[in-house]
Amino acid sequence: MKFEVHDLQTAPEKSRPLLEGTQKKFGFIPNLHAVFATSPAALEAYGAIAKALDNAALDPVEQQVVFLTVSAKNGCEYCVAAHSMLATMASMPDETLQALRNGDVIEEPRLRALSDFTTAVREHQGWVPDAALKAFAEAGYNERHVLDVITILAMKTLSNYTNHLADTPLDEAFADHAWRASR
Repeated sequence: MKFEVHDLQTAPEKSRPLLEGTQKKFGFIPNLHAVFATSPAALEAYGAIAKALDNAALDPVEQQVVFLTVSAKNGCEYCVAAHSMLATMASMPDETLQALRNGDVIEEPRLRALSDFTTAVREHQGWVPDAALKAFAEAGYNERHVLDVITILAMKTLSNYTNHLADTPLDEAFADHAWRASR
């Protein structure tokens, strides 16, 4: 099976308006979106989750902590590169970004608690141990934050798994943030 990286001419008709919106928003069509275009449902779902995160309790840096934690744990080279760029744009401290990319401990306690909780949700498939929930709450997070983490996990499951199956080529826009998974 070989996944096509679509453009506006090759994409299924129902995906074209979605790709046009992506191009207008970002100035280009990221290869992930071009692969998603094969399934208008997948492309629309990914965009809907992204838009929904405008209403998240997690701020942009916190969201990127979750995106990067999940993507690095899943070994998604495409998403780690893309979210490294987005984290930089969100003014994530460089030491936090490097810790996430390298699998090191995040020094800032609240962001470390967020990354640790994200890892616990992923590893325990939602059956998070009480100690992890308690540590997350003690860092100042609440139920709304829990659901935001799960929402981002859903989004990254969609993109990380797609990238693994499609071997999505890294866009030039993300090349300066290329990352290799340790396998």
